[in-house]
This record gives sequence, C-alpha cells and structure tokens, in this order.
Amino acid sequence: MASNSSLTLVLALACLVSLISPAISQTCPTQNVSGNFENCMALPQLDSYLHYTYDAANSSLSVAFVATPPRSGDWVAWAINPTARRMLGSQAFLAYSPRAGARPEVNTYNISTYNLTPGRLSFEFWNLRAESMAGNMIVIYTTVKVPAGAESVNQVWQMGGNVTAGRPGVHPMNPANMASTAVLRLTGSDAPSSAPGAAPGSVPGPTTPGGGSTTPGQAGGPRNAGSMTASVNFGVNFGILVMLATVFIF
Repeated sequence: MASNSSLTLVLALACLVSLISPAISQTCPTQNVSGNFENCMALPQLDSYLHYTYDAANSSLSVAFVATPPRSGDWVAWAINPTARRMLGSQAFLAYSPRAGARPEVNTYNISTYNLTPGRLSFEFWNLRAESMAGNMIVIYTTVKVPAGAESVNQVWQMGGNVTAGRPGVHPMNPANMASTAVLRLTGSDAPSSAPGAAPGSVPGPTTPGGGSTTPGQAGGPRNAGSMTASVNFGVNFGILVMLATVFIF
C-alpha cells in the first residue's frame, strides 16, 4: 500500500514539474516589453528575442531586442548590416549595465574592425534606449530607417565579454556566437504574422544618424512584469505540490 502511494506521489511530482517549467521560462508572450509590437520571434542563437514592427509608410523598423548577458557586466548587442550577414560592417546598438543594479547604458557602434569603439551609424534612428528586466535581461529599444521598399534586412545579434572602463571586450568565439546572424523578412508571404495581443505603436520623427538618446534609464513601462507572472505561477504550482504531497503521504 505504501509502495503504491509512493509511486502515485512520484507521478504527481513529475506532472507538476512539467507544469512549473513552462511557467518560469521566458517566451515572446511572457516578455512584457514597453510599447506594442506586431511581431516577436525567438532568434535561433544565444537565447535572444526580437519584438518588432515594420512601418512601410515611412520605411521604419521599430524593435525591442531582449537578451541575457552571460555574466553581470557583459554586453549585448543587436545590429543591422546593410551589406552582408556578418559582424564586420554591422551598424550596432550595444548595451550593458555599468554596475550591479544599475540601469543599462546603450550606444551605437559602426563595426569596421574587431575593436569596438562607439561611432555614428550609416542610417537614421530614433528613440534609442535600454532597460533591464528580471533575470539579468537587457532590452534594447530603437526605431531605424530602412531603405524604401526593402523586403528584408540582415540582422546580427551578439553578447560578449566584460566591459572595462566603458570599452566592450571581445565576445566568445563559440559556435552560437559565430552563427548569430539571420535575414529578417519585413514583407512578402514568408514574413511572420502578427503576435497575439499586439498593435503598432506611433513612430515619432527621426533624428540625424547618431542622434538617438544614449542616456541610461529613459525606459518606460514595467520592468519586472514578466518575472512577476512567472513567480505567481511558480507559487501556485508549488502550493499544489505541497497539498498533493500531504494527501499522498498521510
């Protein structure tokens, strides 16, 4: 009898673990980024996500790039390469937290060499800012001007070494880091459909290249709502686990 009760308890625990795991995982719908975006995709490398809206009327692409640096103080970046799917030539937005608990700083990098130094980009952008989310995640927001009638852009994303005296270190050369490029389809039959619960946001007028805000802490909206949902789900599931354990043991 005791053996049957133990087996039943093990099966119950296994079922509850399967419920808890999805609840605390980060996916597009659970990431409460600021603003509204029509699409969201899980990028194929480095456990990163891109929320975005393409506005064909003014040839602009609004994005929220979400990534978790490997260690506190490491940097994350999202870029467009106007000419190829590679790092060199990328027009990048790079962010990092200068110290534990600090709001992320973000700047622009025109990557012509492997020595990363801030520089002006080759296209217009506006509304550049970064914010932090629970779990050491960093979100980079911006809107960029893309060529009129463009059907796609080459996107590059990365996360790298520690930032020393404001200077980003070299990123790891792991296979995932070396393969973090893809074509982002903006129009056409193979462009992704809208994500649930999203709507296009308003797009203010552009600044000149390099004129986006790089002041830390300009982010608006909730910072930890996604983690709050995960915590609530975890608490509910844990309570159920305790009650079932009590029933089967006693």
